[in-house]
This record gives sequence, C-alpha cells and structure tokens, in this order.
Amino acid sequence: MTPATDAPVTAPPLPTLALQPLNTNVSFRDQAYAALKQAITDADIYAHRDEIRLDERQLSQALGVSRTPIREAMTLLEQEGFLRTVPRRGVFIIRKTKKQIVEMIEMWAALESMAARLATINASDEDIFALRHMFDEFHNEMPAEHIEEYSDANIAFHQAIIGLSGSHLMGKTIENLFIHVRAIRRMTISQSDRAARSIVDHMAIIEALEKRDTERAERLVRQHSLDLAAHVEKSCDFLD
Repeated sequence: MTPATDAPVTAPPLPTLALQPLNTNVSFRDQAYAALKQAITDADIYAHRDEIRLDERQLSQALGVSRTPIREAMTLLEQEGFLRTVPRRGVFIIRKTKKQIVEMIEMWAALESMAARLATINASDEDIFALRHMFDEFHNEMPAEHIEEYSDANIAFHQAIIGLSGSHLMGKTIENLFIHVRAIRRMTISQSDRAARSIVDHMAIIEALEKRDTERAERLVRQHSLDLAAHVEKSCDFLD
C-alpha cells in the first residue's frame, strides 16, 4: 500500500472590504471615511491570523474616487485607532491582542450594564418588548442550527441595549470598542455551546428589563459580558 500523505492545509482567504462607489454630491473624504469605517466594522478581522492590508489603488477603484480622499480618510481612521501604518509595508486594520480584547470586553461590560440600568428607567415598554422579537425565529430551533443569523441577532441585541439607555454619549464612547467586541462575539458564538447559553441569558435580561428590575438587569448584563471575557481568556489562543 502507498503510505498516506498529509494533504496541504490551505488557509482561508483574507476578508475583503465590501464597498460601493461614492455619491458625487458630498465630500469625498467624509464619504470615504464613513464607507471605510463601516466596512472595517463589518469585516471579520479575526477570522484569519494575518492582518488585513488596505491598498489605496484598490480602494480608489472600489469607491470611484481618487487616492487623495482615500488617504485623508485613512489618516482620520489611524488617528482614531482603527488603522496603523507600517513603514515600507503599508496600512493595516488594527488587530488587538488577547489581553487587549479581554480589557475591551470588560470595559464593554461596565458600559452596557450601565446602559441596562438606564434602560429600566428611560426605555418605553414597547421598546423593551421589541427585544423579544429579535429571537422569534430561534424559539423552535436551536441557535446553533442558524449560527450566522443568530450571531447577527446577538450583536443587534447588545447594540439595542446601548440604544435603550437613551445616552448618546454612551453610544459614541462604545463605538470604537464595538468593532473588536463584535468581531470576537461573531468568532466565539459557535464555540462551547455559547449560542444556546447566550439566548437563555438574553431572555433573563429582557425579563429583568420588562420588570424594571434595575439591579438585576445591570448585574445580568455585566455578567453576560464578563463570561465572554473569561471564555476569550481561556479559549481564544488564536489572538496571541
């Protein structure tokens, strides 16, 4: 018999940014900034061990503008901590280390738990009840059977709690954390039965919000995120 040989392992392709040509009636720099920031937010920046490099020429073609507004937009995004320039190599989307991710999730836990507290005071009954409809399709089927859809619902749920706080400043403060925390939530939701456990947590949080139980809502939301931080610390070695 011919001895078996190991088949070569092919790494998944690096994510690409989803971009559309810009509107000619608005500042190209501002539009390029908004488009790039949204594309970075939507990209799975931790799906591959390699960093995503941005190419000015490709971005210029995708957005339908010259390189100048692209370069100006990237400068703004670098100042905000989304990009970094490596001499003689190019501009890359910033990836965080495991330690940095854990710290970001802990910060998110503090902010979102305060948002939950404020939501019990400021949000309407209708807005709180609407949280339940985010998970309607998962009542009769396990979240793991529709992991992509559930991942999107999971992320939207946490954004909604921030929105229900009524605090615009809190939403702006958490914006830069969101890119990385969202990406990690998406990466980890299918691990260790986290999807099934998270929907139980979500229903308990919604119930506490509906009852205007301020202390319980705050505690549950904080613990939910701290559990994610603990999971990342224990299981996400791909971040190192």
